Amino acid sequence: MLKGFSVPLTPQGKSALATLPPWHYSSDCLAVEYWADPAAVAALLPPGLTPDETSPGRAFFWFLDWQFTGSNDELTDPARYQYREAFVLIEALFEGRPVNYCPYIFVDNDAAIARGWAQGFPKKFASVYQTRSFSAPSPAAAPLARGSRFGASVAAHGERLATARVQLEEKVDDPTTVFHRPTTMRRHFPQLAADWQDKPPVNELTMSLTDNLTIVDVWAGSAELKLPEVQGEDMHLIAPIRVGRGYRLGMSYSVTDLRILKIYSA
Repeated sequence: MLKGFSVPLTPQGKSALATLPPWHYSSDCLAVEYWADPAAVAALLPPGLTPDETSPGRAFFWFLDWQFTGSNDELTDPARYQYREAFVLIEALFEGRPVNYCPYIFVDNDAAIARGWAQGFPKKFASVYQTRSFSAPSPAAAPLARGSRFGASVAAHGERLATARVQLEEKVDDPTTVFHRPTTMRRHFPQLAADWQDKPPVNELTMSLTDNLTIVDVWAGSAELKLPEVQGEDMHLIAPIRVGRGYRLGMSYSVTDLRILKIYSA
């Protein structure tokens, strides 16, 4: 019997890119609030999501430095299970409920791509970097303190897709005043057979479920964000018209389940 949560399936099941949940994540994060062209943001929304007229064009660009583990002590194998990620979340409504939607996401690890596709995140391969904090005092330590500066970038195929800078100014006591919307995605798997290429067997609107979500050490400050036009990419169409606050925080959660909101291919 062949085993594996994802391909490749093998008799032992050890080669699968993604293992069975639970999946546990911990990360240092940099996030920049910004506003893009509301029409360009609305054009990215799949059926079932509508623009949030209370925050037209509002989005967050995230950079994350992740450590992952499943049930087999994966955190002791950092070469396979540490990775970095960058994505956009745009604000929308689902049946009147405020949500985020993820139209673009980039990651530097193949197992993370497999787990993301299983959830509906449209992950693409890229290189992602962000300033790290260290405990030993140094001009390079970037402590969580007023005045510290952080940077982040994502690049693919030799092109810089996004660059961010944040300077910390104040601690945020209640993270839910900033981060309180669940994230929705579109799970879409195409069919290559000629007669079925316009009929994907999986085409769903999903919602990410995060168990034991914890957000700590949130700092806010001034921010910069650039999304240049790059050949072969569309993300520049939601480049900033205005940039708001930047945030540095720690985040952890577990994934054991997924909520399907709509099935388009039924």
